[in-house]
Amino acid sequence: MTSALLTDRYELTMVEAALKAGTANRRSIFEVFARHLPNGRRYGVVAGTGRLLELVEQFRFGDAELDWLKANSVVDTPTLDWLANYRFNGNIWGYQEGEVYFPGSPILIVEGTFAEAVVLETLALSVLNYDSAVASAASRMVCAAEGRPIAEMGSRRASEEAAVAAARAAFIAGFSSTSNLEAGRTWGVPTMGTAAHSFTLLHDSEEQAFRAQVDALGPGTTLLVDTYDVTAAVKLAVKVAGTELGAVRIDSGDLPGQAASVRKLLDSLGATKTKITVTSDLDEYAIASLRAAPVDAYGAGTSVVTGSGSPTAGMVYKLVARVGDDGEWLSVAKKSKAKLSVGGRKVPIRQINTGVAVAEVLHVDDDPDTQESYADKGRKLLVELMTDGEADGRYTGIEGTKLARSHCANAVAELPIDAFRLTRGEPAIPTIYD
Repeated sequence: MTSALLTDRYELTMVEAALKAGTANRRSIFEVFARHLPNGRRYGVVAGTGRLLELVEQFRFGDAELDWLKANSVVDTPTLDWLANYRFNGNIWGYQEGEVYFPGSPILIVEGTFAEAVVLETLALSVLNYDSAVASAASRMVCAAEGRPIAEMGSRRASEEAAVAAARAAFIAGFSSTSNLEAGRTWGVPTMGTAAHSFTLLHDSEEQAFRAQVDALGPGTTLLVDTYDVTAAVKLAVKVAGTELGAVRIDSGDLPGQAASVRKLLDSLGATKTKITVTSDLDEYAIASLRAAPVDAYGAGTSVVTGSGSPTAGMVYKLVARVGDDGEWLSVAKKSKAKLSVGGRKVPIRQINTGVAVAEVLHVDDDPDTQESYADKGRKLLVELMTDGEADGRYTGIEGTKLARSHCANAVAELPIDAFRLTRGEPAIPTIYD
């Protein structure tokens, strides 16, 4: 499997031109960052890093890829020869996956030759922009749920590969489970699911459908009660499964009102331990509106896999430093007023006051080893993700996903209370360049 053609053509044509100009091997530093948070949000969540590291290791041009590039005259023969031997041998630092970020935060720092680093641009942005958008939206939903579990169930609202990535990103941000089985197999995300309305409609009666489900899955299952009449279905569900019925799911109607009525009915029937799960196009605002309702769990689909209105995190991949003819590092940056960048390698530190984040301070410093010298100024944010082209296994695979989830919970807990307001506003803490 290769990820080499998951890229834009101009990445390879830049390599061709740089090889001809003799500048392809200049040591360079690229940074991934967002100039602003989307949609007036107050913080973002980094996700996709573990996936990206694995894809970078798979970034190889085999015979099939080279033959296609040659047949379509994408690049010349010397460039094809260079691509045939390509393997990223550089170093990557970044925010630990699950970390919160703000405008200007150097999410990822890629150091290598210009040629070997520039070809990773599209891949890095494809992964980080989507996964971080999903995780950022999911985090808002988790905070709105105030400890009640949320299942990700948006596979049918995304492409097949994006669905797996979304399930992973939502889990990192605090979702409890997913309906997507591949996310369970590949990334260790707990899976869930019982039955849809079609299962009820398949049977000659709702009672027959409920009995079939309980016979197969046991009385602890979740029965969907809004195919016909909710009140009648709840009574029937308790009749079939008994008072040990695990849960009922409501997928339509006035959810706060329905939940209150169903809770009262369940209690009157003796099913006091039966939980209520609600679904139906939930986003962070709908979840927040249900805080006072007797809802035990949520299921979110379309909104979470589309970033709840912000399907991309708006991150960019920019060259910020390169080695000059004298062998010294030279800061470089785009100077256009509309898209101004700050040159130089950044050492990010989060200032903490009595356990609460108060500022994101970006120290411009060419030496990555000097991060330790800033440690007394706050919490250091960069970790070494890849050294000489080898990914740190702590941040990949199932264990890396678990670590990212744990780190996200800790990072979000560090934010000031204003970060959790759902209204549009400024970033929860300022970004300061030192």
